[in-house]
Amino acid sequence: MKEHKGLRIGHYAIAILFTVVSLYPIFLMLLSSFKTNIEIFKNPMAFPKLWTFDAYRKLLDQLPYFDYFWNSVFVSVTSVALILISGALVSFYIARFNFKWNPALFFFFLLGMMIPVKLGIVPLFILMKTLGLMNTSFSLIFVYTAIGIPMSVLILVGFFRTLPKELEESGKIDGCSDLGILVKIIAPLMRPALGTVMIMNFITVWNDFFFPLIFIQDEVKKTIPVGMLTLFSEYSTDWSVLFAGLTLSSLPMIILFAVASKQFMEGMTAGAVK
Repeated sequence: MKEHKGLRIGHYAIAILFTVVSLYPIFLMLLSSFKTNIEIFKNPMAFPKLWTFDAYRKLLDQLPYFDYFWNSVFVSVTSVALILISGALVSFYIARFNFKWNPALFFFFLLGMMIPVKLGIVPLFILMKTLGLMNTSFSLIFVYTAIGIPMSVLILVGFFRTLPKELEESGKIDGCSDLGILVKIIAPLMRPALGTVMIMNFITVWNDFFFPLIFIQDEVKKTIPVGMLTLFSEYSTDWSVLFAGLTLSSLPMIILFAVASKQFMEGMTAGAVK
């Protein structure tokens, strides 16, 4: 019993250590957003001598930050919604319908995870320019949706195959169509998998710097990662303003993970125990 108790204490100690290591950079970022530049350089680890919101005021004065924020929200939410809808439909077909090309179709989607998308940036640039989508949010949405679907198909197909087919048979007896079975019966049971796909893709889209830098030129259409780049000057950087912007930009991800963390953990551990 004592050994078991000691082992549990050791597990808790390790978990607390990892928690502190993970949260400390976020805590330091938050503290730095309330400091002046001089304080950040003199005492980077200390609490602010005077708590001030000057960095946040400067951020909103120097940048169209709310434009960046809503652009990021629109691109991220729309991309994730399209990934969830497309991934669920494709995965349901692959997992539940017997067709000789299903393995090849599944492998085709998995190829999207094997090929680095950034290697095709020149053809993508030409394609977006030909379609007239350059300098629009839809160029980002289409690219992020295409990038996110392979991973979502991999996760969702595995989850679909763990569900008993009797659920669908009972739905058909009640007169449900295949789409009705997916929406009314299967989707509610897939919340852990859908939560996992949602969080992983939202974080990827929200933090991406590369594609907005290539496809977006207008200042008011930029997303947060690219818009924040203007805070870096050639000779100096106002770090307090930068930390204020990073603090605000991290809030949606923290809120999303807090709301959907239960589904995310269930989705990551499902199938580990029979």
